[in-house]
Amino acid sequence: MPQKLRIGSRGSQLAMTQTNMVAIALRNAHAGLDVEIVEILTSGDWNPSQGETRLMEAKGGKGQFAHEIEQRILAGEIDCGVHSLKDMPSFLSDGLVIEHFLPRADARDVFLSLKYLNIESLPMGAVVGTSSLRRQAFLLSKRPDIKIVALRGNVPTRIEKLAQGQVDAMFLAKAGLDRLSFQSHITQILEPDYFLPACGQGTIGIEMRKDDTRVASLMNTISCTRTALVSIAERAALQVLDGSCHTPIGAYAELVGERMHLRVAVAKQDGSATFFDEIVGPVATMDDARTLGQVVGHRLKPRLPEGIL
Repeated sequence: MPQKLRIGSRGSQLAMTQTNMVAIALRNAHAGLDVEIVEILTSGDWNPSQGETRLMEAKGGKGQFAHEIEQRILAGEIDCGVHSLKDMPSFLSDGLVIEHFLPRADARDVFLSLKYLNIESLPMGAVVGTSSLRRQAFLLSKRPDIKIVALRGNVPTRIEKLAQGQVDAMFLAKAGLDRLSFQSHITQILEPDYFLPACGQGTIGIEMRKDDTRVASLMNTISCTRTALVSIAERAALQVLDGSCHTPIGAYAELVGERMHLRVAVAKQDGSATFFDEIVGPVATMDDARTLGQVVGHRLKPRLPEGIL
């Protein structure tokens, strides 16, 4: 009897595309593996009746994108879940781990507008839509005159809202647009030195039960070690800072050979102050990556004003 694997996924076009990437990689690596994708509605999924409201921290913040999937994993109803790593909270539910990753895609943010070529060309008072407090804070640090409005929905929905003129511009992750073949909508690509990405942006993470050796052995064959190293470093910094989805934090690690460059920034929500640190060091193991992230997190945390986290 063929081995079966049940993968949980949100139902958005991007989530299903990413989950299918995992399923295809697994089928290619394991002949005869029966992979079933289970679509799961999560409390983070947007519907028009909610209006343009941000995910509430009291209800789990970013974790709302994963909560129902995690409950199904813990109950044994599915074997694993596929997530955009940037949407995962600093600390996972007890008994769950994310230790396997597909190769990281482009981690950069992009600026989209039908009227303006870049952030600098936005007129005073222009309306920019984003549900990310990191993007809000980083934009306001450069353009405090801009009006920010919350913008929810999946990628096609947000692009349609831009086309309808609800906002003058908005931000998205380049990786998501690339995976959906929506690159033609990109107006400006934002380099990390100018606009630091979110922790884990561009990375697909696979969440599973901590001691599930069967699923781990299947995932070991498709997981990218270099992506694991940068992901662990970024998330280690985030865990030290214990940032929530209401804390504007960027974290971006690059690995060249066995040298890692990790940059972390924390901003006030209104963009009035940004606190930055970076570190370069040798990274050959997961413990090395975790330590590097923790070092920069512990170095940055005492410099932050009380209450910013």
